[in-house]
Amino acid sequence: MHIPGLDKYTPFRIDSAYSGQTAFAVDSTAPGGKPTIAHMVKKIFLVSDNNAFNRLYEFLGQQYIRKQLDKHCFPNVWVIRRLETDTTPEENRATNPITFYRDDKLILAQPLEVNPEHYMVDLPDVFQGKGYIENGKLIRKPKDFRFSNFISIPDLQAMLAAVFFPKSLPPACRFALSRDDLNFIRRYMGLFPRESDIPAYRDSTRYPDNYVKIFLIGDGKYRLPPGVRIFNKSGRAYGYLIDNAYIVDFRNHVEFLLTAVIQVNRNQIYNDGQYEYEEEGLPFLANLGRVIYQYELQRKRKFLPDLSALERLFAESKVQKNDVSQ
Repeated sequence: MHIPGLDKYTPFRIDSAYSGQTAFAVDSTAPGGKPTIAHMVKKIFLVSDNNAFNRLYEFLGQQYIRKQLDKHCFPNVWVIRRLETDTTPEENRATNPITFYRDDKLILAQPLEVNPEHYMVDLPDVFQGKGYIENGKLIRKPKDFRFSNFISIPDLQAMLAAVFFPKSLPPACRFALSRDDLNFIRRYMGLFPRESDIPAYRDSTRYPDNYVKIFLIGDGKYRLPPGVRIFNKSGRAYGYLIDNAYIVDFRNHVEFLLTAVIQVNRNQIYNDGQYEYEEEGLPFLANLGRVIYQYELQRKRKFLPDLSALERLFAESKVQKNDVSQ
């Protein structure tokens, strides 16, 4: 935004000015309790925090997200609702007032914004299942996902490639991120919660290594070999399990991208809490990751990747601006 004093470490406060909105000014996991954009990004990648997603959504808004992703060659993405809330499609069109400040000095005041357009996912299978639970009652008709978030698998993996291999995309499609920002994202995509600088996440009994890393270790039956890192963003909701990962083995000079989406919902009822994540979904995706990893270990390569710069992100206490070239 090119505003003096405004960066990802600038504290912010979110107000409520519309139906369905909630205020947010204190984050117990943040330094001094002050939320920042950087801290929200950390929480999203470290533990897939839904509230952190919602606060970034409220900063950006539906229309900006849609236009920017379309501009950067990701047309099949619809980010049109908050997570884990009962907000209506109309309420999700409105984003909260937000102020950024330093030492009580106002840096930016962004007012309430309402998307003038009405976004909706228009796909053949947007009505799913046999029923869903609403207000404690079973509604016996397919669930309507027209006003849910959506991303296609090709766009999901291409977005991951845009973070780790910007030059693989045409210049117009690359994100306008500095090296420092790219390395910040890369680092927190690869860290386990126990390795982070957020004390609340260092409890490995509550946040084990496979808390949000599904490929290879999601079923808890496999330990990563020394030198292996998983840079990913996973998700689970409505019986869907998603993992989108760049997996590297620094010792054996192996790297690959792997993206998968499956659904485990035998009874085809949504919101009943009866999804086969543990029994079927996590074991399947964890094993898928192991099978691909073993294949990549054995596959002959004409050129070995140079992963040293990426490895340095974890060997140094702070991310340096020139660690990974764009």
